[in-house]
Amino acid sequence: MTATALTKMTLPVEREVQAAMQGQRALAAFLTTRSESQHIQIFDDKNLAHQVKLPTSAVRLLVDILAELADGNAVEVVPVHAELTTQDAADTLNVSRPHLVKLMEQGGLPFHKTGKHRRVRFADLLQFKSHRDQASEDAMVDLAQQAQELALSYE
Repeated sequence: MTATALTKMTLPVEREVQAAMQGQRALAAFLTTRSESQHIQIFDDKNLAHQVKLPTSAVRLLVDILAELADGNAVEVVPVHAELTTQDAADTLNVSRPHLVKLMEQGGLPFHKTGKHRRVRFADLLQFKSHRDQASEDAMVDLAQQAQELALSYE
């Protein structure tokens, strides 16, 4: 994932949003099957049908992508083995790049250097984000429990 790839992303236009909504609904109806693969038909520019066999996991991913597009969001697929720049990683975590670099230098997030540039594996970033989100959730539960014990009212 590079900065140039991120700058090329655009939000879907209204006709794409509508097509994504219809496609997501149609594909989601077939995900109730326990089959390992799905057959779909794709029509070319001459209106000729072509059968395509896809793994059900890929169809699930496509349904998720279409749901995001239907909500008007841009989508980018990143393989878990991808290496991110510090800016891409900071954007993913919704933090500043200097804050991310500080986390890396303090050992909170694994990284390696390519020349003089730091790189973060996407899988490591997802694991870090998962741990951070869980810690945040745990803190919220603790605060809610303390509020109940102290009979604080937030009405």
